[in-house]
Amino acid sequence: MVRVKISVITPVHPPSIPYLADAYESLRSQELPDGWVWEWLVQEDGRTGKVEASLPNDPRILNGTGKTGGPGTARNMAMARSDGDLLRVLDADDQLTPGALTREIEILASRPDIGWTTCSVLDLMPDGSTIGWQHADPPGGTLQQGDVLTYFRNNGYRLPVHPATLCIRRELALALGGWMALPGGEDTGLLIAASVVTDGYFIAEPGLLYRKHPDQITAQSDWTATEEWQLRMQLIEARAIALQTPYRTAST
Repeated sequence: MVRVKISVITPVHPPSIPYLADAYESLRSQELPDGWVWEWLVQEDGRTGKVEASLPNDPRILNGTGKTGGPGTARNMAMARSDGDLLRVLDADDQLTPGALTREIEILASRPDIGWTTCSVLDLMPDGSTIGWQHADPPGGTLQQGDVLTYFRNNGYRLPVHPATLCIRRELALALGGWMALPGGEDTGLLIAASVVTDGYFIAEPGLLYRKHPDQITAQSDWTATEEWQLRMQLIEARAIALQTPYRTAST
């Protein structure tokens, strides 16, 4: 039987190492459609060796290290080692919900017109409770090409869907250059770039537990530092607009 693979991409920096065991357990317990298998590309943002020492012995886990370059660089280096038809984001401190990968695989396998999926999220609080994501989800179903960018531009650079749930065709991610080389928001950049060149699909059923804790990157005081955050968002927007516009040289 030909096996079809989904590659789960996880960048890791030291504060998130204690959560890797929960991320792995949520992945290990996934039941995939017949003929599908997963691989877990874990990429340390650095070369301390602490990530590898914390991982279980599972041949489906492919650990990597590299120069410190931030989460975008780590994601891209993991993608370079991947072998799946699909790439699925799973941050080191988050957890998949039961059935999450199956729902995404079934949509992308049956809908060649869809390039990517996202899904609903539950915030996982420090006490173990869960609450709905702060923003209202769109209705489940197809997200038309350009819809996400329009929302992003009209709502103060906020997203209608959560980038930490992105599942994308590997060839599409490669064509777009992977995750953006930014000090933050690189996942937003890839999601919006994909959303302007192909239709996507939003799965209304929660597929991710998004852990809230003091050490997460998005909880740091400099995450939304006005000047840098604004520049990041403007670049993400400009890239997406450029992708929507056929490129022409000065001579044409």
